[in-house]
Amino acid sequence: MRTKIKIIMIIAMTLGCLMGVSAKRAKRNSIKTVNLKRVEARLDSVMQSHYDPQSPGAALLIAKNGKAIYDKGIGIADMATGEKIDGNTAFNIASISKQFTAIGTLKMQEMGLINLNNSVASYFPELKHDIWKKIKLSHLLSHSSGVPDARPRGDRNFMLTATDEQSVQYMKDLTELHFEPGTNYEYINPTFDLFYFLVENKTGMKFVDFQKKYLFDRAGMKNVQYFTPEAKIAHMAHGYIVNEDAEVSGSDSDYSKKREKTENDYVDGNGVHWAECDYGEETFFATKADGGIYTTTRDFLRWENALRRNIIVKKSSKRQAYTPHTVVTGSKWSGYQNRDNTWYGYGWFIDKTPGREVKIYHTGDNGGFQAYAAKYERSRVNVIMLANQSTVDRWPLQLTIERILIEEGLITGK
Repeated sequence: MRTKIKIIMIIAMTLGCLMGVSAKRAKRNSIKTVNLKRVEARLDSVMQSHYDPQSPGAALLIAKNGKAIYDKGIGIADMATGEKIDGNTAFNIASISKQFTAIGTLKMQEMGLINLNNSVASYFPELKHDIWKKIKLSHLLSHSSGVPDARPRGDRNFMLTATDEQSVQYMKDLTELHFEPGTNYEYINPTFDLFYFLVENKTGMKFVDFQKKYLFDRAGMKNVQYFTPEAKIAHMAHGYIVNEDAEVSGSDSDYSKKREKTENDYVDGNGVHWAECDYGEETFFATKADGGIYTTTRDFLRWENALRRNIIVKKSSKRQAYTPHTVVTGSKWSGYQNRDNTWYGYGWFIDKTPGREVKIYHTGDNGGFQAYAAKYERSRVNVIMLANQSTVDRWPLQLTIERILIEEGLITGK
């Protein structure tokens, strides 16, 4: 009898603990106590202080528990037509495209077609040097391969029009690495282009068709596609830069280059001169696996919701992608997102700032486009901001948005 009583007490205590955890989780993810009108007003103020309605601008979507609580655009999507930015505007998301490539690769692993622990050489016999036997697929996904970016950057026509195939050609002649695979971080684009061919070789499908069938369609995405020069993209934004001589660099941009004033000129209502800066004016638009996706903030939320519900890949695969594999902080090989408390997973950065909730995110830069997508898994919050001009200092802006969300009780702050 005493044994039965003890068992009942243990069960009751266990249930009580579980109910307590569930109650805390429910409270953390509830928006009933959030003043959404105040959140909207504060976010409006922030966006209006950074972007002008008469200039290229941005779309911002913030979601809680998979539903948008802020969904607005500010500025002009196309300076030639005057079309305004909103949640249906399609932007180039640049390097944020890498997470789609990473998830597609993890999907192939679930299908038994590849293993991330296998060497690159085992899948690409044309890469004959022994260095490729040391590099695993996982090293490519986590920017820890040591492969240098040796594309012919001095050839402007190549850089403007190079496809995935052309971007990896130099790898056949590569004989040296910057460091031993898995020992350091160097963010480069062309190593992700190898997955374009891995998908096609192992599935027998075109890369774009595989991604559409197993990712886009399953996520219910309606306004997403990989860029081609002949593509017709509904509500397509063009990227713009201020039309003046300038030099672009820094930890929040994945390229460093000089820009010169051009004759391609648009003047906004404030008298500021803008130059279109996308395909034909800027590099990397012709490649797909490293940065070729156009989509909208609303469609991107569909993607995030599908990931959260494990519709596209299993929870175990998602956990691999969100695990900190490579230390970004302090790397001497790359300045991109090289901040304190930062790691790289497979297609995502992971920010583990002490005293803050873990942030899983990525940024993207391509021509005049500037993109940012972050998720706070514990609080079930997504922040998606896509812009078609890059004059705004993105990182301080995102920290301001994050602070508002913490202060308004939408994310935990720890």
